[in-house]
Formats: sequence, C-alpha cells, structure tokens
Amino acid sequence: MATQPYLTAPLKTDQMPPGIPYIIGNEAAERFNFYGMRAVLTVFMTQYLVNRAGGRDLMSENEANQWYHWFVASNYFFPMLGAILSDAFWGKYRTIFWVSLIYCAGSLVLAFDHTRLGLGLGLGLIALGSGGIKPCVSSHVGDQFGPANQRLLSRAFSWFYFSVNFGSFFSILLIPWLLAHYGPGLAFGVPAGLMLLAAFVFWQGRYKFAHIPPGGKTFLRDTFNRAGYAAIGRLAGLFAFVAIFWSLWDQSGGEWVLQAQKMDLHFLGITWLASQIQAVNAIMILAFIPLFQFLIYPAINRIFPLTPLRKIGLGLVVTGFSFMVSAWIETKIAVGLTPSIGWQLPAYALLSAGEVMVSITALEFAYTQAPAHMKSIIMACYLLSVSAGNAFTALVHYFIANPDGTVKLQGAAYYNFYAALAIGCVGIFIFVARRYQEKSYLQGEPAVAATLS
Repeated sequence: MATQPYLTAPLKTDQMPPGIPYIIGNEAAERFNFYGMRAVLTVFMTQYLVNRAGGRDLMSENEANQWYHWFVASNYFFPMLGAILSDAFWGKYRTIFWVSLIYCAGSLVLAFDHTRLGLGLGLGLIALGSGGIKPCVSSHVGDQFGPANQRLLSRAFSWFYFSVNFGSFFSILLIPWLLAHYGPGLAFGVPAGLMLLAAFVFWQGRYKFAHIPPGGKTFLRDTFNRAGYAAIGRLAGLFAFVAIFWSLWDQSGGEWVLQAQKMDLHFLGITWLASQIQAVNAIMILAFIPLFQFLIYPAINRIFPLTPLRKIGLGLVVTGFSFMVSAWIETKIAVGLTPSIGWQLPAYALLSAGEVMVSITALEFAYTQAPAHMKSIIMACYLLSVSAGNAFTALVHYFIANPDGTVKLQGAAYYNFYAALAIGCVGIFIFVARRYQEKSYLQGEPAVAATLS
C-alpha cells in the first residue's frame, strides 16, 4: 500500500490549519512533563537525594539553586543544535518526534536513580532532548500558516501558550503531591509517561502538518554567512533584555519555592506544599491572556501605540515589581515571623503579567522577524536568551557563596538586586528599541519592513 505523502507547504485556507490541535495537544503533554519535574527539583535535591549506598546526600539551598539554574540554562542552550538538525537535515517533524525519545529516557533515569549520578545523567538527557524540541515546536506552529490565514497566527500562538500553562498547572499540583506521598520514583515516572503520550499525539498528526522541507547544504550556506549573521545580530540586542526577564522568571521554580518553605502554607482552608504554589502562575496566565488581549492592550493603545517592543519594555518593569514583593516577604521572614503563603500571590500576579507582555510577545516577534529559511535558528537564538538568563542567576549564586556555607547577598537584598536589574535595564532597552528596524517574514510571502519605536 502506497504511503500517504506529507504536505510540504501550508494549506491554502483562511481557517485555522488542521495540524494546530495536534501540536497544541503534544505541547500540553510535554509541558506537563517538564514543569512537573521542574516544580519538585529543588525540593528533591534538598530533601530526597541519596548516595550509592542509599544514605542521604542532600544539597544546601544555594547549591540546589545552582544546579537548578544550570539545568534550565542547559535546556535552552542545546536548541541551537536542534535547530540546525531540523532546518538542515531532518525537518521539524522528524526532529521533534525522534529527539522526544531522548527526553523520555532522561525522565526514566530520574525515576529509577536518585543519586547525584542519576540526577546529572537524567537532567543531561532531558536538556539534550528538549534542545531538539524547543526551537522547532513554536516555529512548526508558524509554518502551518500562509498569507490567507496569517491573521490567525496571533490566536494560534496564544492557544499554544495556553496549552503550555494548561499542562503545567495540573502537573505542578500533582507531581509535588506524588513526591510527598509516594517518593521520587512515581513523581518522576508519571512525567515520563506523559512524555511518551506527547510523542504519540504528535505522531498521529503527521499527515495534518505542513512539513517544510529541510534546506540541507543550501540552508547551511545561506544561514552561516554575512546575511545570516546580520539577521541574528539584528535580534541579538533585543534578546539580551529578554534574558534579564528569564533570569527573574525562572526563580519562581527555585528560589520562590524555597522561600515558600519558610512561610505559613495553610491558606484558603488548605495546607499546600511549597512547590505547588507556583501553579497559580498557570492559572493567572490562562486568565491574563484574554484579559490583556481584549481589555488591557486596547486601553493602553488609546493612550499611546503599543508596539511589540513597548510591550516587552513594560513587561520588564512589571516583572521587577514582582521581586519587590518577594523582597518585602523576606523582610518579614528575617524577624522570625511566618507570613502567609497568600503574600506570594501578588508577586505571582505581577510575574504572570510580565510573562504575558514579554514572553508571548517575544515568541511571536522572534518568529515573524526570522527569514523563512531561518525560523528554527532564530527561535534557538531566542531560547539562548532563556539559557543566558539562567546562567547569570547560577553564576550569581556561585559568586555570593561564602566558604562557611553562608551567602553574601541574602534575604531582601537578593530580591531587590534583581528588581533593580529588571527595572533599570529598561532605560537602555528604550534606546535599543528606537533604533530597531522591523522586517517581518511569513511562509509564502515576501518580507514586509516597517519602523518600530
């Protein structure tokens, strides 16, 4: 029986492309894996880690934070390899599917080996696997659209982001509970199973997708030349500021969890686990996406034109305010008080608002600003900003550590440092944004240039 051919270009339709539900379903399951595992990582390292003999081999909070941020940084460093593999050799579909299996292997290692060796090997495989996936999935969304339905691209990216938070919300509630009641074997094993489900859902949509053919040697020649470097360089200055946002945001899964352990976790009649509180971020994102799209953005637009770069600048300021709330919480903890975990909710609200303004905007902006043959490469460069932000935070933890186990920058001073960093950098960002020349590219149409300020 003849094999059904794959589509090699977007369908000519003014409706939502048929492959989008499969991509979104895959993303929801994969994000369940990642965020569930990440939610308990610092708790696992400080409370459950063992040596080869089965004895306790726990990390300090500062060491666990370093491991956590180096892991996140690695997840967003390897996408450049995945982008080259995808755009030059395999194409996005094959890269996403096959590298997902490496991801599954890493999750299984974490489920069965709870030593530092197992931790390093498992996290390394997950980082390598996600490297093949991350630059391809969001650009795979964009590849499904042509000129006739490009007006629906923003809606698709919003649903894409919705799926990320839908999957992460349930995993952040469930996985910490599994860790507390059944241990790390089941806590890491369930995400591994969901990763296998993600690969299966994606495979089922293979005939619905537009498979943009890889460029081979032509791609390598056209990308790694003066024009390609110029396209990357145009965006690199903007991505540096996005890195600052991620330096703050990813602390919600590390430092904010450890802060929550020092707070009163009885709230709204429920005694929460410290690592479950970050689930409110997913809830807030689900609520904030339509709120910003239909209410807040139109309201701001009536005052001044709200370009993508202006959204990013405002988002950085809002994110900085969230760390000012965290600093205030630390002042209460420092005098022996045990503030309610409810005080983290304003911080999460501000952080989530910043995420809508920076992350969703930058994700779509990175895709539209990338030449047609460089979609995954530019997306990988965008993801390098996440890596750089986490590497910066990991290095801060390294340099503030004292030989006796104490730290030079602690409590409120630590959070105020990051608040000042995020808010202060906006002055420089305004100057860079004013000089940026927008040039949009979509599959099937020539570039359209415009000036952004």
